[in-house]
Amino acid sequence: MKSLQGKVALVTGGGRDIGRYTSLKLAEAGASVCINYFDGEELAKETLKMVTDAGGKAILAQGDMTKAANVKKVVGECISSFGDEINVLVNVAGGLMGRKTMEELDEKFWDAVIDVNLKTVFLVTKEVLPHMPKGGAIVNFASQAARDGGGPGSIAYSTAKGGVLTMTRGLAKELGPKGIRVNAISPGMINTTFHNTFTKPEVREKVAASTPLRREGNPAEVADLALYLASDASSFITGASMEINGGTYFI
Repeated sequence: MKSLQGKVALVTGGGRDIGRYTSLKLAEAGASVCINYFDGEELAKETLKMVTDAGGKAILAQGDMTKAANVKKVVGECISSFGDEINVLVNVAGGLMGRKTMEELDEKFWDAVIDVNLKTVFLVTKEVLPHMPKGGAIVNFASQAARDGGGPGSIAYSTAKGGVLTMTRGLAKELGPKGIRVNAISPGMINTTFHNTFTKPEVREKVAASTPLRREGNPAEVADLALYLASDASSFITGASMEINGGTYFI
């Protein structure tokens, strides 16, 4: 049911953490994967090696997904490598970029956070859609922060991820008649570079201790959910946001 044999997938932010394991899981299911990354070339190369060592097929496609010209280039590289169809799009690219209260926020920082988390989803989806046939699947990455407002200093990030949820629902309605499904994943505390950089260890320990499963999640667990939503195993699910947080937040 989770086979993607003969399919082509594009994963933005695919070079590390959740994007890395999503790229790997899609490739292991049979997809040819275009792994987009912006910086972190060495990490992206490690991801590519993981995929090829597992017998998968993939390419690296560098580009800043906040820039339309870069998006066009990346999609073009994917098409030139694997054919004119892109069956699966996973919009992972995003990030907190820093913790700032409303008092500390300025327009430049606000725009940067909105661009990397929300504008990227718009630009990449728009560029990919002419190449996505009936049966295609789009998986967007939101966040638990979109539901609960996030931790201290994450107003811009939480707002952007809330926008991803709304865009997901709108796209599901618009693209459903074309046979294209659109869903979102909203991770909670996952052991990634994101939290290594922006969340204090004592906060992580407190959150893990208060989680019903008493631990953080790991990127491979999130990638399993992305694979499910990308595959025909979820063929009657669209417009949904799947929470993956160990029980810290319910809807």
